[in-house]
Amino acid sequence: MTEFGGFDMPLWYGGIIEEHNAVRNSAGLFDVSHMGRFLVKGEAASKFLNFVFPSDVAKFKAGRAFYSTLCNDAGGIIDDTITNKISENEYMVIVNASNRDKDLEWLREHMDNYSVEVDDISDSSALIAFQGPLALELLQNFCDVKLDSVKRSHFVFGCVGQEKCLVSRTGYTGEDGFEVVVFDTPVSDPKKAMKIWDMLLESGKGKGVLPCGLGARDLLRLEAGMCLHGQDIDDTTTPIEASLDVVVNLSKADSFIGRNPIEKQMLEGVTRKRVAFSMSQSGIPRHGYELRFAGKKVGAVTSGSFSPLTRKGIGMGYVPPALSGIGSTFGVDIRGSERMAEVVPVPFYDTTKYGYKRQT
Repeated sequence: MTEFGGFDMPLWYGGIIEEHNAVRNSAGLFDVSHMGRFLVKGEAASKFLNFVFPSDVAKFKAGRAFYSTLCNDAGGIIDDTITNKISENEYMVIVNASNRDKDLEWLREHMDNYSVEVDDISDSSALIAFQGPLALELLQNFCDVKLDSVKRSHFVFGCVGQEKCLVSRTGYTGEDGFEVVVFDTPVSDPKKAMKIWDMLLESGKGKGVLPCGLGARDLLRLEAGMCLHGQDIDDTTTPIEASLDVVVNLSKADSFIGRNPIEKQMLEGVTRKRVAFSMSQSGIPRHGYELRFAGKKVGAVTSGSFSPLTRKGIGMGYVPPALSGIGSTFGVDIRGSERMAEVVPVPFYDTTKYGYKRQT
């Protein structure tokens, strides 16, 4: 166990690799109630979020869950988020646990010119992630909504185990699966969420389903090429530097916080880019290890580990643009020995065998 975001959180239950394999081959259950959940409501909700996000919030239809970033005036990433668009006048924004207070303060600081309210419902709800190829089948047993009709990055309201929930086909593992917000479930009395947790675990007995901790979650998201705020991205990195251009829409009608520096980078280029790399030689890259080229330090590992799927060391980090193309090579200083690595596309694994695009 460890303290994280004000909660006591499991690093693992039985073991990181065992839990990782459960998610990739069966399903894994994560309690992620420590993450922040804000309801943004009001007649100007869409315009407000269009101002604080570089994405074009207005283009998404109700029922869509979208990934974006909160940026500061310099374009730096305050946090990355998943937002569920309930209607033009109501959204649920899910933020990282360690940034919950900071994000709430940031949103409220910028809402003065908008007819909008931002309510923190984190402590009156719970959040369970059920991820893996068996997640849909097993969750359907207890859900009153037809889940196979819910597209990736979409959500519905329904009941799970007769409890009112928001069920979103999203996740932080690369696998198909769902994130379930359980309403009316205060931290002081989480029995509704515990009931759903126990039901899902019981239904997965004999099928390889396991409860999973933060260790497996971090390894799974790295294999999927997903960023961890505070390591791969922070308030000094922009979406363009972080290779998250997909969240930026310069053609939208509304301006947004950080637009000028972000637009300048898109037009003129950047001095560093986040890349994913796989070790060509033996060795496991770890956070902080130097990335080297032609005898000089050119960057550092932001996330790194051993991938159980590729059986290689994998990682992410920032390098000069000239080294950011697929197939580019550089060295990783692993305890004084420079070992070669190659820039690769993400996810790291074979998408025909693993992940939500797998061929069944």
